[in-house]
Amino acid sequence: MKLYEALADELAELMASGVLRPGEKLPSVRQQQERRGVSPSTVFQAYYQLEARGLIESRPRSGYYVASRRFTATPEPEVSRPDAASTLVDVSELVFQVLEASREPGNVPFGSAFPSPLLFPLDKLGRAVTASMRHIDPWSTIADLPPGNAELRRQIALRYQLDGLQVSPDDIVITNGALEALNLCLQAVARPGDTVLLESPSFYAALQALERVGLKAVEVATHPREGIELGALAAALEQHKPSACWLMTSFQNPLGSLMPPEKKQALVELLAAHEVPLIEDDVYGELYFGAQRPALAKRFDSKGLVMHCSSFSKCLAPGFRVGWAAAGRYARQVERLKLTTSLAAAMPSQLALAEYLRQGGYERHLRQLRGALAGQQQQMLAAIEAHFPAGTRVTQPQGGYFLWVVLPESVDALELHRLALGQGISIAPGPMFSAKREFRNCIRLNYGHIWDGRQEAAIAMLGMLAKTGNPAGWPYPPDPQGQALLRGGRWPGA
Repeated sequence: MKLYEALADELAELMASGVLRPGEKLPSVRQQQERRGVSPSTVFQAYYQLEARGLIESRPRSGYYVASRRFTATPEPEVSRPDAASTLVDVSELVFQVLEASREPGNVPFGSAFPSPLLFPLDKLGRAVTASMRHIDPWSTIADLPPGNAELRRQIALRYQLDGLQVSPDDIVITNGALEALNLCLQAVARPGDTVLLESPSFYAALQALERVGLKAVEVATHPREGIELGALAAALEQHKPSACWLMTSFQNPLGSLMPPEKKQALVELLAAHEVPLIEDDVYGELYFGAQRPALAKRFDSKGLVMHCSSFSKCLAPGFRVGWAAAGRYARQVERLKLTTSLAAAMPSQLALAEYLRQGGYERHLRQLRGALAGQQQQMLAAIEAHFPAGTRVTQPQGGYFLWVVLPESVDALELHRLALGQGISIAPGPMFSAKREFRNCIRLNYGHIWDGRQEAAIAMLGMLAKTGNPAGWPYPPDPQGQALLRGGRWPGA
């Protein structure tokens, strides 16, 4: 354990035991440095970790304070332990059923893949669309074929530079969202029948991508806080000789895990030793709750094997469907695949985002979005602690907007999904995140929607359903239309 982790855990224990009380000021960085004999960096890292966990808060020109609300009683899940066998994937039908059933606009959207659209600067984006189209160059309709709009690629390259990474705009391919970027990268390095390594649990769209191409999946043991286990990954590399590794190294969906920078470096070095490409799915990387954006795995890439994919869909403009791939040595292959599949991303969306980024204001929006998500996470964690059955475990991510909840083994997540829909609540059941339909007592919950009495009531109802299997004795009977949650915004007595 690193020094900053030990310091953070010690302070967390003091908060849990009541020695450090809500609202109390923590020792300054200088005081901790002098008393502990550690560097200022160690203290800052410990405080950043505690802040990301929602245990402390910083106050401008004042210092760090114990957060007024703390939610640490519910333990986190254990490390997943999938078997080491490869399998052909067959999850699409389940995924489609769940997503279709969860699409009702009146449902409380805990099963959604997106945060609330009310958290995005839609007015400013609209003005960027107008401004960019007013002065459009007619020839851009041809020039903006793959790899994409030059100004947008330049703006993305500038953001890589802020992350300490030199990426040429010429090596960035604009795509229709990150999912297309990921699929193109997969097609560039894998052929039907090949094997791909994934986290366990896995992002269901990654499983669907493998299923579509006819690839085999190997799910590798994954820590709920720190991501894929490198020892298990090394064994899988030796056993299966995979064509690629598809991972989310920052705020993985559904776990929310974040690999520490030194672990990302070790990951890249391990894969490089085996000449295995890494498809780095980084759509949540901007949604961190600490002081700094997590380092990209691509930052440690010296061989061009890391294919970094991201988009603006989860952090700025979901409806614009603009993503990209910085695919290293595979950039030209990805560009040609893009040209032969969907030709080009929509020009108005590219121009508008380039204009928005050029004007500035993106960082201000991101700070506001991160603050909203961090607060909503704490509120959902508190509600889970109050209402879910004994034995529940839940992740406490340092970013993103998903919680992974492990319920007692007696709970069937698919049945809970069905019952919850009857009450106007959508959830994402665990089996859709596994090629082998595992995690039957797990669910993923989205805290990316503005918290109100309706959300609190929905968590209370989910807790009741998980405990009893039905809402008998609840103030309202089962409600197929989900109208009960809309009656005044709260369940009576919730």
